[in-house]
Amino acid sequence: MVLENRLEITDSLELARQEEKISKIRAKRLFEENLIADKPAGTVATLLFIHHFLFEEIYEFAGHVRTVNLAKGNFRFAPVMYLQTSLDHIEKMSQSTFEEIVEKYVEMNIAHPFREGNGRSMRIWLDHLLKVELGQVIDWSKVDKEDYLLAMERSPIRDTEMKHVLKQALTDDITSRELYMKGIDHSYYYEGYSLYQTVNLSS
Repeated sequence: MVLENRLEITDSLELARQEEKISKIRAKRLFEENLIADKPAGTVATLLFIHHFLFEEIYEFAGHVRTVNLAKGNFRFAPVMYLQTSLDHIEKMSQSTFEEIVEKYVEMNIAHPFREGNGRSMRIWLDHLLKVELGQVIDWSKVDKEDYLLAMERSPIRDTEMKHVLKQALTDDITSRELYMKGIDHSYYYEGYSLYQTVNLSS
């Protein structure tokens, strides 16, 4: 099934290609124009802004919390009826240490607020949060894809692995455009290989 899109593309592979091309250009603008520097770190509003900016040319739902239930494999993300409550809770979570920030990131992934583009938006959101609170970001090129995906799969039960995987890739090189763009490229690298297919449970 191809998501309804503003480009009126009906082929899933073509939509994936155009989505990657357009959202990468938009992600580059986020960095070069410093568009989230003045946004509060760790808030739902900032995540909505990032998602909207990345995908507004592609999807009507860009920047809007999903209205369908989603699952991957046997795991169901936060049900729509509880999603806003979950997001309100996540926003109030502490974020003063690396451990607290990763816990917040894991909870946001469990909430999975968007119909599409969660991972890409949340990794930019996470780096902004780390930059503001700790003066560090993740060098995603140093994060092993399989280790990351397995850690994310297990994180709803135990987030120790995720903390370990990400801590090994921390850097204080927060102004590097090259590092940022590598992170964007790796976002697609991760999302292009998924352990589970995302399923719309509302259709």
